[in-house]
Amino acid sequence: MASVYPFRAYRFNPGIAAYDRVLTQPYDKITPAMQDKYYAADPHNLISIEKGRTYEGDTSEHNVYTRAAATLENWIAEKAVVQDDAPAFYAYTQEYTVPGTSLWRTRRGFIGAGKLEDYSAGVIFRHEHTLSGPKADRLELLRHTHTHTGQLFMLYADPRRQVDTILEEVEKGQSTVTQMADEYGVIHRLWLVAEPQKIAAIQQAMAEQKLVIADGHHRYETSLNFRNESRTRAGKTISDAPYEFSMMTFVNTHSEGLTILPTHRVVSHMREFSWSAMRRFLEPWFATEVFPFAKDEQRPEAEQNFLASLASTKAQHAIGVYPAADGASRALYVLTLRPEADIAQLLPGTSPLQRQLDVVLLHQGILEPALGITAHAVATEANLTYERETGSALAAVDRREAQLAFLLNPVDVDSVMRVATSGEVMPQKSTDFYPKLLSGITMYRVGD
Repeated sequence: MASVYPFRAYRFNPGIAAYDRVLTQPYDKITPAMQDKYYAADPHNLISIEKGRTYEGDTSEHNVYTRAAATLENWIAEKAVVQDDAPAFYAYTQEYTVPGTSLWRTRRGFIGAGKLEDYSAGVIFRHEHTLSGPKADRLELLRHTHTHTGQLFMLYADPRRQVDTILEEVEKGQSTVTQMADEYGVIHRLWLVAEPQKIAAIQQAMAEQKLVIADGHHRYETSLNFRNESRTRAGKTISDAPYEFSMMTFVNTHSEGLTILPTHRVVSHMREFSWSAMRRFLEPWFATEVFPFAKDEQRPEAEQNFLASLASTKAQHAIGVYPAADGASRALYVLTLRPEADIAQLLPGTSPLQRQLDVVLLHQGILEPALGITAHAVATEANLTYERETGSALAAVDRREAQLAFLLNPVDVDSVMRVATSGEVMPQKSTDFYPKLLSGITMYRVGD
């Protein structure tokens, strides 16, 4: 069902622009400090295009988008960015340590031009909703540069690992065309897949697949909007026009190395909050395991046991809680849904698939009824912020910047696929696929 094609990527010329000085993390992960670091790294750093600086004197004729377009054209003219000679797929691996562990993994996928499909076609599925602001920004950038610099991260499920087998053969038999380590210690490698037989085999294997967007929902919908604008300008649909496709990295859910990290919730600015009252409210639904520590030297053991319990009770809908407290009352808690609890009663109006998700249980079964944090409050981040690192979530409570932290187990990829392909979506920040795909490792032009 999925249509994928090789393309002639634009890539940085390492003789002029070394990869480790010019490639960036995705635009939505670039902090102001990272932006400054990228600008200082090299005059050819992709930051000038991916997330350029804005200035007080910017106008409609001279702004971050016009500067990005002019910069890219200059780089192409001076051959700092060059186009590959022939269409190809690009085998892409990322070797990394799973955060918080010593586990070393390799995630394998390939980059190609994927045919853009409306969600209603039942070929490409989203697992979360998007916000209007990021889409407007990305669309304006695409209108000016006519170039995709960031990757769409697409999942597909092939237990036979047909494409993975081809990619592994390429890795063993060819030299890399790109290799670098990023600021998180992730090693990125890229190989050309240009042999017609391998290209055809990949296309045939992918034709059976449905695709789920793991990362890049805003970029995907931006691509759809740009495609629709281009169709309107052309006055017709041209099936092989470059804008009918977008650059995508495809990863098999049955290959090794796919990691999803949890995103923890941190609660603050509650006018009235009582942990004891909250526990009484939740008592009919949740069993509670307590890990107390009266002294700081007791904390490491309590925290270790707490995290082990949270992980081991994942199948029981476990949620970790760390409320603000003093002295002997300090403790970490693991809430597990009672076996006799009627989850359909606790989560009315949710589908059976949604009821399987801990993040839905947290939001609709705890945050809203027990704390009054509504969906609107969540959307505006009035009382809720997010932390990927366990230590950061707990530290916010210790510093009294938060009243309590909720820790979640990571969602498994099969749940993401089931929810998405059923036409449903998950709450915002339910998944954190790690590591991120580098921007600029390949670039795809949709027009001149």
